[in-house]
Amino acid sequence: MNKMLAVLKREYLAGVRKKMFIVMTLIFPLFLGGVFYIPIIMMSKGLGEKTVAVVDGTGVLQETYAKSDDISKAIDDREASSSMHIEYIDAKGKADVDAAAKPSLDRMTETGARDKSKLDAVLVVPAKALDSSDVEVKFYSRSAADIITQERLASMTNRGIHAHRLAERGINADEATKILASAKVKSVQLSKSGEEKKGGGGNLIAGLLLTGLFMFPSFIYGLEIMRGIIQEKNDRVVEVLISSMTPKQLLTGKILGTALIGLTQVTAWLLMASVAAGFLGAAASEAGMNLVRFLHPMMFVYFAIFFILAYLTYVCIYAIAGASCNSDKEAQQLIAPISMLMMLPWFLVGVLITNPDSSLAVAFSLAPIFGPMTMFLRTLVADPPLWHIAVSVAVSIVTITLFFRVTAKIFRVGILAYGKRPTIPELWRWLKLA
Repeated sequence: MNKMLAVLKREYLAGVRKKMFIVMTLIFPLFLGGVFYIPIIMMSKGLGEKTVAVVDGTGVLQETYAKSDDISKAIDDREASSSMHIEYIDAKGKADVDAAAKPSLDRMTETGARDKSKLDAVLVVPAKALDSSDVEVKFYSRSAADIITQERLASMTNRGIHAHRLAERGINADEATKILASAKVKSVQLSKSGEEKKGGGGNLIAGLLLTGLFMFPSFIYGLEIMRGIIQEKNDRVVEVLISSMTPKQLLTGKILGTALIGLTQVTAWLLMASVAAGFLGAAASEAGMNLVRFLHPMMFVYFAIFFILAYLTYVCIYAIAGASCNSDKEAQQLIAPISMLMMLPWFLVGVLITNPDSSLAVAFSLAPIFGPMTMFLRTLVADPPLWHIAVSVAVSIVTITLFFRVTAKIFRVGILAYGKRPTIPELWRWLKLA
């Protein structure tokens, strides 16, 4: 036991004293914030102004698009979308509205046109749009993915069409505006006990940020363990070490020592986040907002439990790869497909959080390896039964214990094996021999 603790202490102190550890501990929260917020800022600044032409075959929707500047500003403040300048073309009485739109379409495709005269999109409203519900409004764009502009123009056009249809039935514009006003939808989670939980959106965003912490430290320090085992094998240092302790003591000390480095770093990040959240909460409280209600305290309890379980599971898998291989190249080839498999819950996060009680979500949350991350996601958006949580924790503990034993057996036989990477049948023989 003392020898194992000595290895643990050596690995831990060697790791936390590295300059990279200190730099990443201080810089990574800023980097993570940049990853989330810089694309939003770039999107809001980069979309710029859109110039679009509306060819209106009905001839009565000009007032609808004349208000587009106010509507666009309101949308910009709420969604950080681009501003939009609309050129209205009255095509009422034209036999062919598509033909009337031809000059505008030519302005979209002109290569030598000036920026101010070039159009980004053209909307063509057919003449029968007010009378029939089967007509199609055509949207032409230079970008196949210009969904934001399309949806905004479609929303304004439909509101204008609906207002005129109501006006034809004797309802004035003010009443039509009230009738067409959209109701706000407030999300409330109802637990199995009947308790109403609000603020699910804020809880989900905070939870997804915490879920990202499941992967980053696990993979980084898993690689550290894998490379450390391989390096000691190649440097023949391990031959000296196992002369004074058992391979199991050496391996356990290395895994737990490196695991403590990652836990120390994550703890530092959470403390920094707590301080920042405290300042934000105080500022919001001064402004009359209560941010605490958006976060559930149990979220952090579940995070601590499932993070440790996921972390130890992942680093054990990397330790198995390091004990099985003789070089970084071999280990990376072995661990690459396994890493993709371990990230499967993250790839399916959309499915898991939208239907957390589905058979797929329950199966993943109770399965080895996938359990910690999936169960944590389920606790964010739903109220899973306590026995599900207990089974997930128990399965993860059994999995970690099994991985420790398998890694120790492979390490014991493979620690002095050099040359080519062992095959699956050879690894199976090592397990039986050990």
